[in-house]
Order: sequence, then structure tokens, then C-alpha cells
Amino acid sequence: MNGLATLLEVKNLSTWFYMEEGIVKAVNDVSFSLNSNEVLGIVGETGSGKSVTVKSIMRLIKPPGKIVSGEIIYKGQDILKIPEKEMHRIRGKEIAMIFQDPMMSLNPLYTIGDQLMETIRYHLGYDKRRAYLRAVEMLELVGIPEPEKRMNNYPFEFSGGMRQRVVIAIALSCNPSVLIADEPTTALDVTIQAQILELMKELQKEFKTGLIFITHDLGVIASMADRIMVMYGGRQVEIGTSDQIFYSPRHPYTKMLLRSVPRVDKRLEKLESIPGQPPRMVDIPPVCPFLPRCPRRVERCLKELPELSEIEENHYVRCFNPVEEEVSLERNS
Repeated sequence: MNGLATLLEVKNLSTWFYMEEGIVKAVNDVSFSLNSNEVLGIVGETGSGKSVTVKSIMRLIKPPGKIVSGEIIYKGQDILKIPEKEMHRIRGKEIAMIFQDPMMSLNPLYTIGDQLMETIRYHLGYDKRRAYLRAVEMLELVGIPEPEKRMNNYPFEFSGGMRQRVVIAIALSCNPSVLIADEPTTALDVTIQAQILELMKELQKEFKTGLIFITHDLGVIASMADRIMVMYGGRQVEIGTSDQIFYSPRHPYTKMLLRSVPRVDKRLEKLESIPGQPPRMVDIPPVCPFLPRCPRRVERCLKELPELSEIEENHYVRCFNPVEEEVSLERNS
């Protein structure tokens, strides 16, 4: 993309869960890349495989889950093949993650300052004084008032929005090359959500970090992403620039997803729902997962899975009968 260096490359990643009732193919043959100073949005309904994809990158999949195939190339090496000790060094320092619920990331028994300083000292090797100064600097950077005083507070003494700011501070404290945000604003009210999103945009540009942003909310990703990958039923069904996805979606699911979301730049008499239910992921058949709900299915769809094909420059679609090219939403003038 525009000559930027590739930071991370995911190739044919499959992560399955071996359950009593069968195999849940949560992520199935997914490939994408992340460039330096780029925001890649991954969108889709609950259960589409978004979170499992990024947890696979972090090697946080636990039994009965297993990464069964694929490569994750970071700095020229496949991090799926390196020892856990080496991955532990990379995780947090070079590839950091912000989770949906900040209380799951913060230890209630330790002060905010202790938790920030622990990360900084472990990954950067700073002494206590230098780590303290870096921690205060990071709290100030993410907009925590009176940062030196708040270093002594515990997580329960912060609001939800402030806790998420702390988690962002911890994630960025070691200046990672790759930052992964897994629905980081879902638990926050709309006003605080907007503040956190604006903060993340500013810090991503300032730190020149490659950001993977996971969400089910297209409204959130519209203002954030350079490129967007749409997932459904464990597979990527479309990937392209933000403009391509929002203004010229080619996969039927992407178009229906856009038409089910209220937008300020398009007048609709009513929002449209997507009929049917998401697929049951146990022993899912090797055809398009959107097949039962798709209004554009053809006979070939019943027999085989379409490849992810480039339909125009940098715009890939997994569909035998894609939506005709059109400007589906009016661009802001």
C-alpha cells in the first residue's frame, strides 16, 4: 500500500476448536497484511472469527482451540514457530493488545502505577526511577489528569473510560510496532467512546504504529481505517480500502451489513435487516458460509467455495456472483 513497509503478514491462518459436538472452524484460511502506520479494520457479526484471528496472532489460543495451519510473519520470521519465551518478549513490547474490558486487563490488587512500571521495566529494562517517569509521561499522554497523583490509585478508583485510557497507556508504553485493539470501546457510553477513538487515532499517528482494529460497528471503523476486512463464518469475504468497502461494496454480505446500519450521509426510509441467522460453526460445510442467507446465490454456490479474487486494484471478494459495481452511498461533498 503506497510503498509502505509490511509489518505483519498473515498467511492461510486456520484456528479450530475441537469440541465434543464437532470441530468449530472459528478461523478458516484467512490471509492479510498490515503495513507500517496503517489502520486495518476487521468487521463482522459476533462469531465471525475476528477476535480469534487476533488472539491467534498473539498466540493466546488455549485448548480446546488450536492453530492448525498458516503462517504469521513478523520481522521476517514465523512467530507461530518461535519458542514461547521469545513470544513472551514480543508480546507486549513489539505487538501489544487492547482488550474490550479494561477490568480484565488490569489487576485490581495493584496500583495503576505499579502495573505500568512493571510492563516498562520488564520490556525496556528501565530502572525504577526511569520507569516511573515513563509511566507518568504515558498517563499524561492519554489524558489522565494529575498523572503523578493517579499513579497511586487502584483500577476501581477510575471510571470505565479512564481505565481504558490506562490500558492504552500500558499498550503503547513500550512503543510497539503493531497494536491490536479488540472492540476497545464496546463497554463505554457513546460520548466516552468517541473520546477514546479520537485518542487512539491521535496516538496511532504519533507513534506511527500499525493498528488492527476489531469491531462489529461499521460506524466506528468508518473514521478509523485505511483498509477494511469483512469476515463472516470464520472466513474473510471482502477486503479493500475504506472507500471501496463503504462506497462500492461487492460482496452481498458487506452490502447488506452497510444497509442495516444508520448513516448520516445516506437517506433511507428504513433500515434493512439481514434475514436468517449466522451459521452454526460446528463442522461447517466447504461452501460460502453466507450461502443460506444470500439473495444472490447461484447454483455453483451450492457445490464449491469461491476463491478470494481481486475484483479491482487492492479490492478482493470471495463471491461467484458479486454485487454490480456502483457507488452505493453518496460521498460527502
